[in-house]
Amino acid sequence: MRLSPLRLETPKLTCPADVSLVIHAGGKSARMGADKALKLFLGRPLIQRVVERLAPIADEIMVTTNQPEKYGFLGLRLLPDLVPGCGSLGGLYTGLAAASHPIVAMAACDMPFASLRLFEMAVNILIEEEVDIVVPRGNSGLEPMHAVYRRETCLPVVRSAIEARQLKVINWFPKVQVHEMGESEIAAADPSGLGFWNINTPEDFTTAEQQAQE
Repeated sequence: MRLSPLRLETPKLTCPADVSLVIHAGGKSARMGADKALKLFLGRPLIQRVVERLAPIADEIMVTTNQPEKYGFLGLRLLPDLVPGCGSLGGLYTGLAAASHPIVAMAACDMPFASLRLFEMAVNILIEEEVDIVVPRGNSGLEPMHAVYRRETCLPVVRSAIEARQLKVINWFPKVQVHEMGESEIAAADPSGLGFWNINTPEDFTTAEQQAQE
């Protein structure tokens, strides 16, 4: 399969700090039946679409994956889990540890409508309110895989959670300062409401492609 190059022509957004973007591609894709990050979405790998949508927020971009040989076409830094077997929390820990910048934007590879403007708003809130995490609260609860983290304060707490085998991504949130983005904030940045819609099944994939074409 021949893959097209990344399209990163969009100018970087104006943010008051340097940002590292981490795309988490560590899921098992069990319900999809194939690696959903590499499944073609409107002719290009889904993860490529996510990277291109969010690249303008970042000064560096990394991908967490335990199968780096599959993602070399992205031309990005690829990060195997520092502590295997910890799911999304392990991906977050790996990304925080590897990041060069004080603010880390974390996104899942299966969000075809990941919202650049929502991340831009989150970065500014994190800085202005001097909090450690800015995370949207959607209809299904908090969305830690579409959130922004302060590396210095979050990294040691995530490490402690992993050492204690408390692997739910949000279990450690009470130990830091968290700003939950509410309905009005989310709507202002992402009127479509699709920002954290993640694809899990072939039916989801088909519906998302139709939505994108519309």
